[in-house]
Amino acid sequence: MRIAIAIAVLLLVAAPAAAGQRTATFSVPDMTCPLCPATVTTAIKHLDGIVSVSTDLNAKTATVVFDDGKTSPAAIADASTNAGYAAALVNEQ
Repeated sequence: MRIAIAIAVLLLVAAPAAAGQRTATFSVPDMTCPLCPATVTTAIKHLDGIVSVSTDLNAKTATVVFDDGKTSPAAIADASTNAGYAAALVNEQ
C-alpha cells in the first residue's frame, strides 16, 4: 500500500513538468532574405511560454517548442503574422 501511494505521489509530481511542452512546425513562406528568420524568431520569442524557436530560411519553416499551458499554436502563428510573416501550422507534437 505504501509503495502504491509513493508511486502515485511521484507520478503527480513529475507529470506537470512534462505534460505542457509541445513542438509545432509552421510554414512561413514569406521568409525570403537572411533577416527574415531573425524577425520571425524575435516576434515569437516575445510570447510567454516559448522554450525555443528554430527557423529555416531554405525550408521556409519555424519550429517552436512551447508550454501549451501558456501559449498556443494559434498565438504563435499570430505573432509571426503580426510581424509581417504569415505562418500556418504544419505539424504539432
